[in-house]
Amino acid sequence: MRSTELLPFIVYFAAVVLLVATMLGLSWLLGQRRANKATNMPFESGVISVGSSQVQLSVEFYLIAIFFVIFDLETVFIFAWAIAFFELGWEGYAAIMVFIVVLAVALVYEWRSGALDWGQKTRLGLEGLAPIEETP
Repeated sequence: MRSTELLPFIVYFAAVVLLVATMLGLSWLLGQRRANKATNMPFESGVISVGSSQVQLSVEFYLIAIFFVIFDLETVFIFAWAIAFFELGWEGYAAIMVFIVVLAVALVYEWRSGALDWGQKTRLGLEGLAPIEETP
């Protein structure tokens, strides 16, 4: 490659570095100054916070959130397949059927292992599906 071919990339890189440095420098120079203890206290809608803001959530909330993200993302793939249905032909149909079967197997596994159950529960172990008691 000649140096004339790289010149636009070098100019672009230098412009980006200059822009980032300018933004960081101006934010440091013109940014908010926290002068006293009162300005560092959390303040929400005219009410000063009382107590801790940390909430203890059960692990089931995180499991359901992860399952929702996983299965929601997969619906995006299925909708994209449906839009391109005629262009993909039988190969696309076979691919989406394999995809849906894998999803169904994963959902059945989650259901059978007790991952979708709430409250006091026993999880099924992988070896022979023997119940394993959970302790809080």
